[in-house]
Amino acid sequence: MCKSILKVQCSINQRCDLPVNLLRRGCALEFMEQSEVKVEVNATISSTQVSPRDISITLRPGSAASFIVSVKQLERYPVDLYYLVDVSASMQENLDQLKTVGVALSLRMTEHSSDLWLGFGSFVDKPVSPYINVHPSKIHNPCSDFEIRCRPAHGFHHVLSMTSNMSEFTRVIKRQRISGNMDTPEGGLDAMLQAAVCQRAVGWRPEAKRLLLLMTDQPSHLALDSRLAGIVVPHDGLCHLEDNVYKGSTRMDHPSLGQLSDKLLENHIYSIFAVEKQQYQWYEELIHLLPGSYLGKLGLFQAPNLIDLVVDAYKVQNVTVMVRPVGYNESTVVRIRSKCQCTCGPAGQCRDANASPCKQTQNGNNQEERPNYGMMKDSDSNKNCKADGSDVVCSGRGVCECGKCVCEQSRLGAVYGKYCELDDFSCPYEGGLLCGSRGVCVLGECVCEDGWTGDSCNCPVSTATCQSSNGLLCSGRGKCVCGKCVCDDPQHSGDFCERCPACQSTCQSYWTCVGCHLSHGLTQEEAGQCNHTCALLVGYMDDMSGRAGVIQFNFIYIAPNHNDCCLEVNNREKTPSYDPI
Repeated sequence: MCKSILKVQCSINQRCDLPVNLLRRGCALEFMEQSEVKVEVNATISSTQVSPRDISITLRPGSAASFIVSVKQLERYPVDLYYLVDVSASMQENLDQLKTVGVALSLRMTEHSSDLWLGFGSFVDKPVSPYINVHPSKIHNPCSDFEIRCRPAHGFHHVLSMTSNMSEFTRVIKRQRISGNMDTPEGGLDAMLQAAVCQRAVGWRPEAKRLLLLMTDQPSHLALDSRLAGIVVPHDGLCHLEDNVYKGSTRMDHPSLGQLSDKLLENHIYSIFAVEKQQYQWYEELIHLLPGSYLGKLGLFQAPNLIDLVVDAYKVQNVTVMVRPVGYNESTVVRIRSKCQCTCGPAGQCRDANASPCKQTQNGNNQEERPNYGMMKDSDSNKNCKADGSDVVCSGRGVCECGKCVCEQSRLGAVYGKYCELDDFSCPYEGGLLCGSRGVCVLGECVCEDGWTGDSCNCPVSTATCQSSNGLLCSGRGKCVCGKCVCDDPQHSGDFCERCPACQSTCQSYWTCVGCHLSHGLTQEEAGQCNHTCALLVGYMDDMSGRAGVIQFNFIYIAPNHNDCCLEVNNREKTPSYDPI
């Protein structure tokens, strides 16, 4: 920033700029003030896995700072592992494999943690049609056709809270029975959200690394799938366990992937997917939308494979852009303060003459001290960056720097104006193109090229496209609007208003009058009546020409406001025919 506003150096509007630009405009180095970027680490807050835990950064608008967050996997750190298992009928063999996992995993994890707790829950699908068979005999025993006793289908059943007792975990696994449903996808994501948010029921420990292991051999239902069952209420992201059973399964839709991702991050849970290889590709695409997820491909859900999967997932360290390692209960808080003041006083003016660093002398003589506005207070500065009647700084499209809006750059085009209120891309689009690619956007309106008009420059000025074959615009029955005919009468249609299926032709409309004049054997009284009745509608002439003994009469029918019509009558056959012209 240039502290001097003498005309020979810097104007008020140009005092905040890069040093090279200030020098070029005549602001000497001794009158420049440049704030440094400061990164301060609070070392008083203890950390175990993530450090530092607290950072304060002081930045000028447009400047940048870098810092390092260290994530360290501590030895013997407590681990909570929750098994969430698909117990549909196809998982029978896989469920049997789990019976030996508890003790084996506990022994293996002693290499990495001496404090491992396990929990267990099961899921199938929403217990409503068409996901399950709702026949009374099938609701309580979905496997009745196979003479097997199955448990009822359920959205999520929390079976065992976190415990360090491996014998209890093994006993609970051995008591599990399969269930059944109708369709292929299962309700795994619905159950995951409940396992994540129902912290008290599940028993997640605050100090532990939290692992949620989903085991299934099928894809999962996604948000909006529940519409098939008439369930349209979005998931509210809350816990709905009653007596360890998910009671919201039949009332709310499956959660969206974004919602599930938020809840996993919010509750510091690291998700692991153990799926059979047939479904690997489906879940491979899924985990990209769930930060911190880990996917394992297993030929069979055998105990050694599962143990390796859990251990590998435990070793992985994932750090997200939120500066929170996924699966850890610690994070780094970064505080950023905007630096928009210099050493000039809070009133926006220099200090007194004796102490002012903004006072300048020239040629060794004291010059009159001119007002130095410096950088205004944040509140005053922001006020100058708000349009009248608006509470938004720089229209929400820029930052207030030294009391002046610095507009953001946009890939759509330029943003400009005193309050960043203008741009060259907020104009109507035509065919996906700004101003139809036939004009430029100026102050929110399209300025069209020659030959085009309209809000989006979509209308040709020329009426050539409305010219009908008879040389009239829209056949004389309409107006040319935006290069297309708009018919006056709704009965008319066609590109040139040339069609009218419900209309009679003009010759048909006045056929009686034409026939009246064709009758040459009228009495004087009849001829007078004919002339009186049709005189205003029909004008005619006789044109007698002989050709091979045939006399032909040509009548021209002329009616006001209608096209002319030529009527040709053969004298010999007495059969009139007509053609419009």
